[in-house]
Amino acid sequence: MFKTTEYFKFTKQRPDRALIKDEWIEQVINHPIHEEMQSDNRIRRWAKIQENENRYLRIVLLEDGETVHNAFFDRRFKE
Repeated sequence: MFKTTEYFKFTKQRPDRALIKDEWIEQVINHPIHEEMQSDNRIRRWAKIQENENRYLRIVLLEDGETVHNAFFDRRFKE
């Protein structure tokens, strides 16, 4: 299991985010296809989720590289 922020716990209750499986989040954390550092030192990671129509899941981690702050399917990401 992974650490999360209170913000993540709150947004995970939204219908569009509730379908995001923890195993998919762990996949992105451990095997991203792309990573970017934000100006606030948070880390963005993406991975393709085959089980969800090959959509790209974006995870935002805190600067510790372990705590999930946000997770959503990113329609604008291009590999």
